[in-house]
Parts: sequence; C-alpha cells; structure tokens
Amino acid sequence: MSNAIAQQRGLAAAIWDYMTTVDHKKIAHLYLVSGGLFFLIGGLEAMIIRIQLMKPDNDFISAGLYNEMITMHGTTMIFLAAMPIIFALMNAVVPLQIGARDVAFPFLNSLGFWLFLFGGLLLNVSWFTGGAPDAGWTNYAPLSTTSPGHGIDYYVMGLQISGAGTLIGGINFLVTIINMRAPGMTYMRMPLFTWTSFITSTLILFAFPALTVGLFLMMFDRMFGSAFFDVTAGGNEIIWEHLFWIFGHPEVYILILPLFGAFSDIISTFSKKRLFGYSAMVFATVLIGFLGFMVWAHHMFTVGLGPIANSIFAVSTMAIAVPTGIKIFNWLFTMWGGSIKMSAAMLWTVAFIPSFTIGGMTGVMLASAAADYQYHDTYFVVGHFHYVIVGGVVFGIFAALHYWWPKMFGKVLNEKLGHWAFWPFFIGFHLTFFIQHFLGLMGMPRRYWTYFEGQSLATGNMISTVGAFFMALGTLIFLYNVVYTAIKEPRASADPWDGRTLEWSIPSTPPFYNFKQTPLVRGLDPLWIEKMEGRKGITPAEPLGDIHMPNGSILPFLMSFGLFIAGFGFIYQVDHNAWFIAVAVGMGLTLGSMLTRSLKDDLGYHIHKEDLIEKGEGKE
Repeated sequence: MSNAIAQQRGLAAAIWDYMTTVDHKKIAHLYLVSGGLFFLIGGLEAMIIRIQLMKPDNDFISAGLYNEMITMHGTTMIFLAAMPIIFALMNAVVPLQIGARDVAFPFLNSLGFWLFLFGGLLLNVSWFTGGAPDAGWTNYAPLSTTSPGHGIDYYVMGLQISGAGTLIGGINFLVTIINMRAPGMTYMRMPLFTWTSFITSTLILFAFPALTVGLFLMMFDRMFGSAFFDVTAGGNEIIWEHLFWIFGHPEVYILILPLFGAFSDIISTFSKKRLFGYSAMVFATVLIGFLGFMVWAHHMFTVGLGPIANSIFAVSTMAIAVPTGIKIFNWLFTMWGGSIKMSAAMLWTVAFIPSFTIGGMTGVMLASAAADYQYHDTYFVVGHFHYVIVGGVVFGIFAALHYWWPKMFGKVLNEKLGHWAFWPFFIGFHLTFFIQHFLGLMGMPRRYWTYFEGQSLATGNMISTVGAFFMALGTLIFLYNVVYTAIKEPRASADPWDGRTLEWSIPSTPPFYNFKQTPLVRGLDPLWIEKMEGRKGITPAEPLGDIHMPNGSILPFLMSFGLFIAGFGFIYQVDHNAWFIAVAVGMGLTLGSMLTRSLKDDLGYHIHKEDLIEKGEGKE
C-alpha cells in the first residue's frame, strides 16, 4: 500500500514538474509528446480519407464528414504536428549547440508551449460539439464565412491561440541565438541546425502576423457581423487568400528549413567530414528565407490577378529552386569520398534527397502559370506538396529524432527496428503519392468525396490507399521502437555518434544547467577540433562559478487555460449572450496571471560552485 501511495505521489510530482517547468529540455519533451499525439490523430484522419477513396462510389463516410476530415487532416498535420515536433527539436538542441544554459526567456518558452497545446485542444474539441471545420485547411472565403455551425469558429479561435504560442517561440529563439552564443561562437561558426532555426524564427516573426490578421478579420465576420470577406457588402474574399498565403508559403519553409539543418549535421557526422560549402549553405538558407516571401501568389494563378502578376510570381517561384539545388549538391558532395555509416538517421536522410528532389521538380512544373491551369486543384498538387512535406519534413523529423534521441532521452533508438520502420514507410510513401500525380493529370479533382466507376481512377486510388497502410505500419514500428528502447536499451554515452558539435560534449541526458562552465568555441565543428587535438572535452571559457537558474512557474499554464475558456465564450456568444461570462472568466484568469507575473519579482536561484565541486562535476 505504501509503495502504491509513493508511486502516486511520484507521478503527481512529475506531472506538476512538467506543468511548471521552464527548462528547455523538458519543454522539448512536452512539444514532442503533444506533437506526436496530434501526428497520430492527423494520420488517422488521413487513413480515413484514403479508405473512403479506395474504390468508386464508396460510402465509408458521408460527404460532410469527408470535408471535415480533409480540413482537420491538413490543419492538424501542419499546425499541430509538424510545427511542435520541430519546436521540440529546436528546444532540445539549439541551446546546447550554441553553448547556452537555457533559452533567453524560459518563462515565455513555457507560455509558447501551453498556448500551442490549448489552441490545438480547442480546435479538436469541435469533433464533439456538432462538427469540425469543413472549408479545407486553407479555409477560403466565402465558403468559410457561410459554413453553418461552429466548426470554422473553432478553427479561427484555436489557430489564433496556437499561433500566438508559435510567434512567442520564434521571438524567443531569435533572441537566444543572437545574444546567448558561447565565446568564440561567431555566426559563421554556428552549426547548420542552429542557422536554419535562426532563419525559421525570422520567418515566423514576419509570416505569422499575416495569419493572425486574417483570422481576426474572419473572427469579426463570423462572430460580430462585419463584412471583410462579403462581396455583397463591399468586402473582398480574395483578401483572405492573400493574407493566408503570405503566411502559408513561408510556413512551408518554416517547416522544412530546420530539417535542412538537421540533414546537414547528420550527413556531416555520419560521413566523417566537414560539411561541404558551409558558407554557400548558410547563404542559400538566407536566400530561401527571403524568396519564400516573394512567391505566395503562385497558389493563386487561376484567381485572375493578370498576366504580369502571374509572370512575376512564376519567375520568383522558379528562382527559389536555385538555393535549394545548392543545398542538394552540397549534401551530395559532403558524402562524396566520406566514410559513410548508414545508421537509421542517415537512412532517412539519404532517402530524403531523391524524394524531396521529385517534390521540387513538380513544384517547378506548377510554377509555370500557363500549365498551372491544368494542374490546379487536381491530385497533381496533392502529390506535389506531400512529396515536399512528407518526403522533406516527415523524413527529416524521423532522421532528427533518431539522431538526437540519446541527447533528449539518454538512450539510442534500436538501429535494427529503425531500419524496419524506415522501409515500409519509404515504400508506402512513394506508392501513396507518386501515383497521385497521374491521377491529377487524368482529371481527378482535389477535395472530392467520391468518383464514378469507369473514370479510370480506381486502380490509382487503390494503389495510393495500400501505400498509406504501409506508411502506417512504418509509424507503428517506430512507436514500438520508442517503447522497446525505453525498456531494453542501455544508457547512451555523451557522444554515441562521434559527433562534431557542442551538444555531444556533455552527458546524455544533459544536467539541467547544461554546461557547468561556458565552453570556448575555437572554430566550426568545435568538438571535432578538440578531438583532433587530443583533448577529451571542450575547453572552458570561464573559471567554475555559481550558476544562475530560473524558477518554474504555473502562470504560463494558467494564462493559456484562460484563453482556452475565453475561446468557448467567443464561439458561443453568437448563440447566447450569457456566454460572455466565459469570456470574462477566461480573460480574467489570463490577465490576472499576466498581472501577477508583472508585479512579482522572480529572480531565480543559484547553484553554488562548491556544490558542483562536491559532486565531482567541476574543478577550479
């Protein structure tokens, strides 16, 4: 009995610890678990879509539910799965790579996570309250402004709350990378993952406000009777498309760029070579970030912007293939002549290169405005962006998780199971999406619930559905690997891959203060330099001293929970004014927590150097 009570107390203490933590490594765990759960939900929605389309005239789900499935699948995968898993990797790795003890604003880091989580939960509550959003993940007006029920209201409120968390996270990483690099860590010595996280954070800073503005306007249209997107009342629905894609196209690069950085670090490590063309890779990343804002209207070639606008956006879209091509060739040249070890992380990385290249090639096809009239709103586009998002982002996530798992959780994922997970997913991915290009060219439209017998679409759709089941199998094997590793595998060493960057110079998992002494960086690949000179670790840049650490706080959780409650009030006040009580309670909780944070001095605490010496963790 006493053991059971002790276990319950231990579990309660662990839950409280994670609810109040401001440690970037624990916040990385929270992002990873939450994003992983949403990834499984989005994957389940994808499987339902593919089952519905596996044969002609299928009635597995109704037309209305199908619209909800395609909307929630896209929205969940982009906003609630890919983004938080990438933030998990950034949280786990970036402070370690730059030699910092935490991010610049630990409290805001926690707030960003809880805002994301409560926004995502609010969005998914819609399944249980009369219907999910059903206007597609792009939520185009006037379909979205006239959609009955509250599904679109959940979309608007959920993404506003979640997007605020992402924006906070982006600002936090910008300040962290600019201000908290270790001595000697100049910009041109930063690892590529840190560089791409830096550019990604800049994109977040400029892209997410456009989405926020669009969602605010739609919120007022749906909840307060305005007419920003109502043509009959002087509005313009095309403005929604512009606002959405001014955010939406940079969002693709927000998703892919951090994984480009991960691929660079992985290829360099497992080829036992310095990254080929480091400077060119950095400038290509910056150029991709810059050009990413210049191409949004290629999603709108059929809107009627005119030949001049279409031509400008066609050229800029083709131009963005150049820096991406630079990266592809530099990865290949890094591997050329290297001593390559084909680990599970490297397997995902090598598979990414041809897969993503196919996605880029079809992207250049879509960039031709004249040809886009044929491709637009067909399954050709679905095939293209899944080659980019799955072949790039999801492959990258699997590669990065295999690579940094020991640093995040102290154990190396089982390599044999890693290979077993890769092959069904890789084969299933190409089965699922390659055939969709041809379905699109044969005239199969996007977002259609079913198709007729005799349209020559049945075989392609069946192949696509079989591929989806293979991908599901690969995902399940990966999940089994996670559990198996946690139970069976031994503890990992500090540097299981013979790495080149600072994160491999400290134990796996790192102590909560990361570095007992700030490291001195003496060049690109700082740990590799020390190894080549025969040193066992990184040279410290300072004598051992007291370490200042921040206190945990429940306030980020309460602020986000308050907005979650207020969200319901905004959604349902259209039906009954009494719901404004929920708005008042929720906003009161949020603003009260903000006031408490503002008035309360929280100066953190110090770990004294004597304690470090007593533990044998440091020396003068």
